[in-house]
Amino acid sequence: MNRRHAVAALAALAAAARGIAADPAGPKATTEVRPVRPPGPRDLCPVCGMLVAKYPAWIAIVRLRDGGHRYFDGPKDLFKWLLDLPRYAPGVRRDDVAEILVTEFYGLKLVDARGAHYVIGSDVLGPMGHELVPLADAADAAEFVRDHRGKRVLRFGEVTRELTERLDRGRFD
Repeated sequence: MNRRHAVAALAALAAAARGIAADPAGPKATTEVRPVRPPGPRDLCPVCGMLVAKYPAWIAIVRLRDGGHRYFDGPKDLFKWLLDLPRYAPGVRRDDVAEILVTEFYGLKLVDARGAHYVIGSDVLGPMGHELVPLADAADAAEFVRDHRGKRVLRFGEVTRELTERLDRGRFD
């Protein structure tokens, strides 16, 4: 991690400790994110059941139109949930989702998941093993691929249920 990323990470951690989203005017500003209630110590991932707050560098959040939140221990489980709502969230429709956020790898700030770049097949593992590593932009994704031997860069719409299942088995093709 270079100096620029280290400084951004410290700023994001300080903001997270205050319970607010990191300043979007930072060095890698992406989409502005309104402050979000962080997961509490008992909030469980609705896909795997893990305690989400134990993995602050991987937190993903869905904010529902009714004001509710769903917290995930990583983007892979977030995508599993989104791609199979009848299984993981009976009664919730895609239209009920107001905002989808992921924690960006270098800045450790919440960004709009639809605008992020995701690297698979790297040497960086998340709480549930092989993960979709979110990066703020194409330049960060390219840097991450070089530094961590990533196999592919994907955009939000390219992630499928089959891909998440392959990641669980350590397959990146």
